[in-house]
Amino acid sequence: MSKKAKGNRIQVILECTEHKESGMPGTSRYITTKNRKNTPQRMELKKYNPILKRMTVHKEIK
Repeated sequence: MSKKAKGNRIQVILECTEHKESGMPGTSRYITTKNRKNTPQRMELKKYNPILKRMTVHKEIK
């Protein structure tokens, strides 16, 4: 019997960069998962911001 490998999938939080810079109240955040082995650097995705009502760049936060 072999030992089970530790999971490489981790949960990450993505936060809107444009919203943060604008100084408006509230935040746009998304929770997703990523493979630690395939993407060791911080994720950056274009997601919809309901407050700004458009697609914006969301970066991974710690």
